[in-house]
Amino acid sequence: MSTDTHHQIALTLVPGVGSILIRQLISYCGSAPDVFRSPLARLMKVPGVGEVTARAILKPGSLTEAEQVLSRLEKLGATALFYTDKAYPTRLKTLYDAPALLYFQGTGNLNAPRTIGLVGTRQATDYGRRITSEIVEAVAPLGVHVISGLAYGIDIAAHRASLTHNLPTIGVMASGLDVIYPNVHQRTAGEMLVQGGLLTESRPGTKPDAHLFPARNRIIAGLSDTVVVVEAAAKGGALITAEYANNYHREVFAVPGQLNQAFSAGCNKLIRENKAQIYTSPKDIIEAMNWDQSSASASRTKTAPALPVSITEEESQILALLRQVTDLHVDELSWKSQIPMGRLASLLLTLEFQGFIRSMPGKKYAVVYS
Repeated sequence: MSTDTHHQIALTLVPGVGSILIRQLISYCGSAPDVFRSPLARLMKVPGVGEVTARAILKPGSLTEAEQVLSRLEKLGATALFYTDKAYPTRLKTLYDAPALLYFQGTGNLNAPRTIGLVGTRQATDYGRRITSEIVEAVAPLGVHVISGLAYGIDIAAHRASLTHNLPTIGVMASGLDVIYPNVHQRTAGEMLVQGGLLTESRPGTKPDAHLFPARNRIIAGLSDTVVVVEAAAKGGALITAEYANNYHREVFAVPGQLNQAFSAGCNKLIRENKAQIYTSPKDIIEAMNWDQSSASASRTKTAPALPVSITEEESQILALLRQVTDLHVDELSWKSQIPMGRLASLLLTLEFQGFIRSMPGKKYAVVYS
């Protein structure tokens, strides 16, 4: 792996430096190696970086630790994906709280044209497992990739159903790639490496911890075009995933259940509070997402362009950001896209001339092309 990767990993290991601050550092310094080459005074000018954090960046410890991480990744045959990399999931790139760095092991496509998140309780019933299998079987001919969390219950049912129907499936973990949790899912995880893969923001060797699971859930929501909560108690991880999905403007479905069943309470609550559409059959999802059989062959390819070929990667990124929000201020566009203001102004002007966006009062922009 490149020296850039070494420094990118090291950034995530600096105490007090999270994903949002990493983006700020890259924006101001230019690259991960440049961050570590910057003098203390320059680092302290970066918003959010005080003297303590700046000195922590300049200590050699994180770079040494990153070498160990790289060595473990090589043994696993895994890769590190920085948010500026082309292979980094495009669905996550525009999210303000997306991980700056991900670790991936497998053969799957993290930028599949169609994805669905299937989540639910660890204590799944036969009913929940049957519905999960029903959904996977229905979307299999449409080339939809299945995202879940490798946990007991609905999660593992979704992964196993995907393997049965030869559908790629990605397991998002709250631990390092070499720490399969729960351990009894080792065999399934191994099968997923050749028909999907495993993804995490935790470095190798990280054991699952309570605070890592909600963070894992946001990645599941971000990677999914639509999230289906199959079974859930009144509180739990599946509802957290649904909350993130709503915040990310994803479609959310919930499978209704009997009123006296504990693991239907969460789904019924989502429906009652209008935080999820009611699921009655796979047709509900397919119609809402406009996933039809006629275009299934296109969705099975690695690329399914939704934009004219004249659109550059940077322009596509800008349009993706503007599609998420009704309108965005130019400063926020620059921060979220990590495109310098001078370059951004030129790109916005080009997109406006081409009729893809329109300028609005207050230095805001909105998308026209859809």
